Amino acid sequence: MFTRRRFLVLFPAFTASARAFAAWPIRKKKIVPPTPIHVFFGTDTNKGVCKGIYRSIFDPALGQLDPPVLIAATARPSYLAVSPPGSSRRSLYAVNAINDPAATVTTFMLDPGTGNLQQTGQVPSGGAGPAYVSVDSTGHAAFVANYMGASIASYRVQPDGTLSQPVERLDFKDHQKFGALGPNSARQENSHPHCVTISPDDRFLLVCDLGTDHISVFYIHPETGQLSDPHLFTNERPGSGPRHVVFHPNGRWVYCINEIDSSIDRCLWTATRFSNAPQGLLVNSTFSIKTIAPGFPAEKNTAAEIAISPDGNFLYASNRGEDSLVVFSIAKNGDLTLLQRIACGGKTPRHFTLDPTAQWLLCGNQDSANVTVFRRDAATGKLSGPAQTVALDSPLFTLFA
Repeated sequence: MFTRRRFLVLFPAFTASARAFAAWPIRKKKIVPPTPIHVFFGTDTNKGVCKGIYRSIFDPALGQLDPPVLIAATARPSYLAVSPPGSSRRSLYAVNAINDPAATVTTFMLDPGTGNLQQTGQVPSGGAGPAYVSVDSTGHAAFVANYMGASIASYRVQPDGTLSQPVERLDFKDHQKFGALGPNSARQENSHPHCVTISPDDRFLLVCDLGTDHISVFYIHPETGQLSDPHLFTNERPGSGPRHVVFHPNGRWVYCINEIDSSIDRCLWTATRFSNAPQGLLVNSTFSIKTIAPGFPAEKNTAAEIAISPDGNFLYASNRGEDSLVVFSIAKNGDLTLLQRIACGGKTPRHFTLDPTAQWLLCGNQDSANVTVFRRDAATGKLSGPAQTVALDSPLFTLFA
């Protein structure tokens, strides 16, 4: 029985124990700061203000960018790519988009902790005006499209992350092989390869040629990096000017944004697995939709970038001239329905990208010297903002790495 006498006997001991416990040092759980998310911006050095690649740190909790700082001086880095995660050495690749047959593609070693870049190599791009560089998901092969030089080039990625000399260079001026020029004499006076997009399985390369209105599909020989003869696809609309393509996460649909007529086409994708001659095929689904509003003059706009949300439910596009970002929902059959048209917060939205969390969209506005940050609603796909506008002269490309 717990009596008053017993309590008085035990209480001093209890009090002493409590005091001893209070004197113990309290070990606070070490808080590990989140890994910085680095953002790299390629800029137009021909404008005489920017000097190359700029880096910023992005806070995905707030959707905020630090002021960009010059991290690597290099000529007109209009498109960037990075070696796949998990590589022992990570490299960043930048095309130097000068209108000169001696144009180059430059390799930088990327320090993932600091975000610093160190140039480690530079090789010929295979033609004037390189506009696109891509690296396969194994980190073994790379490809470059030369817009002004009417050519593409393939490369091996060497053990130190640099690129080999071109393994192969294909001249798209061979119109019997790559299709005849389109009817727009001002824009289609020559072949203009605008992208080199690798299929999700790394087996095929898709090349949009704005000058001929064709998409060439090549099989990539895994041992050599060389390319097969192409399978040609056209949407049967001369003068459309295909610019970029993107694969839907389901691997069955490919969407192409056409620069000249400001439209998006949905294509069906299939690939054979014959060991002797694998072939990738695009098939016209006959679905097409405009990116600009019905009342906007078509001749005053050029469509630019295209992206799909990670869940595959929404597609985003940008318009230069209308200066807008456009959001489409993707139906179960792959067709698009317009959801939203929102001002880009600047002028000439050449490129945009979703952040790794897909909660934010960063838009580089080439002719208004700024980058705008929009919040993305994952449920509706719609954008709001801009939540932030950051000064940067002539942004051409944005890359999270």
